Amino acid sequence: MKDTPEEPAPDAREHRWDKRLILWVAVLILANVLADVAIGSPLLVLTRLLERFDTDQAAWLNASAMLAGAIWSPLLAKCSDIFGKRRLLVITLSASCAGALVCLIAPDLPIFLVGRFLQGAALAAIFITVALARQICPPRVAMPVIGLVTSGTALVGIAEPLLMSPVIDLFGYRGVFIVGALLAAVAALCVRFIIPESPVRSTGRVDVGGALLLGGGLGAVLAYASLGGDFGWLSAGMIALLAAGAAALVGWVFLALRIDEPVIDIRALSRPVLLTLLALVLAAGSFRSMLQLTSIVAEVPADLGLGYGLGGGAALSVLMAASSSGLMIGGTFAGWLAGRFGPTRPLLGGIAIGAVATFAMLAGVSVFPLAIACGAMVGTAAGAIQASGYNLAISLAPPERQGTISGLVSVMFALGSVVFSFAGAEILKATGIPGPAADGAPVSTATGVYLYVSMAGVLFALAAVPAIMLVRSRRAVPEAAEAPKRSGAPAVGG
Repeated sequence: MKDTPEEPAPDAREHRWDKRLILWVAVLILANVLADVAIGSPLLVLTRLLERFDTDQAAWLNASAMLAGAIWSPLLAKCSDIFGKRRLLVITLSASCAGALVCLIAPDLPIFLVGRFLQGAALAAIFITVALARQICPPRVAMPVIGLVTSGTALVGIAEPLLMSPVIDLFGYRGVFIVGALLAAVAALCVRFIIPESPVRSTGRVDVGGALLLGGGLGAVLAYASLGGDFGWLSAGMIALLAAGAAALVGWVFLALRIDEPVIDIRALSRPVLLTLLALVLAAGSFRSMLQLTSIVAEVPADLGLGYGLGGGAALSVLMAASSSGLMIGGTFAGWLAGRFGPTRPLLGGIAIGAVATFAMLAGVSVFPLAIACGAMVGTAAGAIQASGYNLAISLAPPERQGTISGLVSVMFALGSVVFSFAGAEILKATGIPGPAADGAPVSTATGVYLYVSMAGVLFALAAVPAIMLVRSRRAVPEAAEAPKRSGAPAVGG
């Protein structure tokens, strides 16, 4: 038996692939491209930003929008279920446009960070487009669409530095924010006038207090994980930040258990949903940390005699292109498979591919052709895991809670990516030695690199455990999805 219900979503508006559906997919991909531009493009002008605002706080400039996205996500996810997903997507894109304009004219660093906070709303576009796609198409069509929507931005990422370079040469650091504002405005208009509104709405209320506690707590914890290495893990400021985040999360749990309509009803999270979230946080941590390691190893010349290194130069571009191409292929193929066999097996398949590629990188860190193959496989795994994760989680939620559950999936991806990527970075720091360069900049030993790869491989292996449990219990998935309809109780959300 397949692990997703076969009947069309309520009031589905597109049951087959045609010109209109292709146009919808293109617009939804455009909306998701904005998230990549909002988060990644400022890194291309990071040095100029540091000079412009006379600061050395690169970590805050780098992480601010991502952390803001974590804060935004719970509130926007719940609002999308109540007020409509297209409406919230337009609001999200508009907020990102406003944020880019603020960054463009910001006279000082505090105003610039306000703009980045608004730009961080673009991260919500990813899970809103996923939930919207599921509700404007029946499952057999929606699952391949979700695969395309979640992975279609990968190819844009390959060309982004080349496309941005002339803009930056012409306008300086402001160029990335001009592009971000224009892209957000165009995407918002296209969504408003081309994409239909989601046909299913929740009748609940927005638990603003709970959303702020959850988002603020997650943002603080992720900020600690992101910035602790630069400011000191045990510094007073970082400890206070971690304590504040933990207190906010405890407060959210306490509130969620007391009120009738919390932003996420943790009492109603079913066993399949919890297994899915566990698999995703572990798998995301693994593939994100491996993509980070690949970029580090690629820039190390092999002739340094460190026991690893792929030569520098064009190696990084080749490896990133291989990973991005794999991500596109993995997401698209996993979506296609999910539409026919359900998303649990593509999820497990993606984790298995990732595990094989990761352990193969124990040799690939010093063999360039093998590193290319491993990079492509890790990208394929990442695409399959992202598409299957969203497809599986949404199939476990009733239609009126699909925005909330897709937002929760995004939070798990962010949590796993940040925590384990920085854990890997700490492994490299702990095994660092003075480098052979004139400035003596530290480099990691081969032992550190192998420990890093082993950590990522173990995470993939651990992620496979709940994924296998989900495959074995696939008969329970449609029952879990249908239970709310029979009993009137939601499977997830508030």
